[in-house]
Amino acid sequence: MNFPPPTDRQARLFWLSLSGLSMAVLAGLVAGLIWGLGRVLEILSPVLWPIAVAGVIAYLLDPVVDLLERKGLKRPPAILMVFGIALVTVGALLGSIVPQLVSETRQLAAGIPAYASRAEKQIENWVNHPPPLIQQIQRLLERGASNAQPTAPATATNSNPPAVSTDLTNSAAGATNNPAPPAGSLRNETLETAADWAAKALPQAGRWLFGQVGRVASWFGVLAGLALIPVYTFYFLLEKRGISSRWTDYLPVADSHFKNELVFVLNSINNYLITFFRGQVLVAMCDGVLYGVGFLIIGLPYALLIGVAAVFLTIIPFLGAIVVCLTALLIAVVQFGDWRHPLLVLVVFACVQALEGLVISPKIMGGRVGLHPVTIIIAVMVGTTLLGGLLGGILAIPLTAALRVVMFRYVWKRDAKRET
Repeated sequence: MNFPPPTDRQARLFWLSLSGLSMAVLAGLVAGLIWGLGRVLEILSPVLWPIAVAGVIAYLLDPVVDLLERKGLKRPPAILMVFGIALVTVGALLGSIVPQLVSETRQLAAGIPAYASRAEKQIENWVNHPPPLIQQIQRLLERGASNAQPTAPATATNSNPPAVSTDLTNSAAGATNNPAPPAGSLRNETLETAADWAAKALPQAGRWLFGQVGRVASWFGVLAGLALIPVYTFYFLLEKRGISSRWTDYLPVADSHFKNELVFVLNSINNYLITFFRGQVLVAMCDGVLYGVGFLIIGLPYALLIGVAAVFLTIIPFLGAIVVCLTALLIAVVQFGDWRHPLLVLVVFACVQALEGLVISPKIMGGRVGLHPVTIIIAVMVGTTLLGGLLGGILAIPLTAALRVVMFRYVWKRDAKRET
């Protein structure tokens, strides 16, 4: 049976449907790839996080090692000298900061119950005695309600519920004396009860024992990962030139145009990883110092603890700063119970964000990531949801920047050339 050829409208509709189906399949494949990558990261996190931390430290120390190498030192002695300087610096910082940090952490842990009761009383006080602005809003609402005319007269109906009388009858049941079971049956029942108890207790004891062994093993894995970080960092710095010049030889792809394009994509990802981590860690350190100093100036408790936490939290742009601000606001409200200290916290937050946006980030990052702030926020939220946790939120930004480069190379610029 011969069908007539499709009309132009039917052909366009057919190709549009086929294109939509192809895009849906590609979107499903990309979503599955991202989900699988998140699960792989979750499973291999004990192996990957020491390598990731060592890579970030190597990104930070590599310019100093290159500087010492240009001064005439060979690379291994230069790496050891940088390690020594970093060790002395970290030791000095830990010796000066850690005691105060431990003291503030203990004070915060001990004061949490008092803070909870104080926050409850403060909320109750605000409910019973609202601020003047809230009182004015309430007066306006009451005036609006009083101006409204009633729609129907109120009618009251009184009805007496019928009295319900209940008769309580107590019946005494005669107690029947059962003969005592023989001694052999008691012994059998005891053995059965003990066997049942052992059958229930032994699996629970086994689970608890295996849980403790797993906990010890996880702590051992954490300690082993911490011990391996300097080793990884040393070899990353030592083999920098060999890795950068020969890593393409280990790609399981034959020499072709596809391999060249794959090398371009991987180089773009690597360049953005270097730029982001080297810059964002320095920006986060500056933010932590500024937050700590600012909160110390306004007299906020636990200012040093918040500043140290800000160094780690602000590695994730925007989201970390919001968490730091909310934490400081909560402490200010609970500790002082006024409006002046929360306002001072907001002033410190605004000053730090202004310095970061106008001075620190342009000097350190130089706009090399090239992403809009809204794009960064969306990338962070998607990364924390799909890739999981803090690591996913951190990796989302350089991966999004690399995706932008790939899209410019293969999609957007090509479409622009076709239009011209």
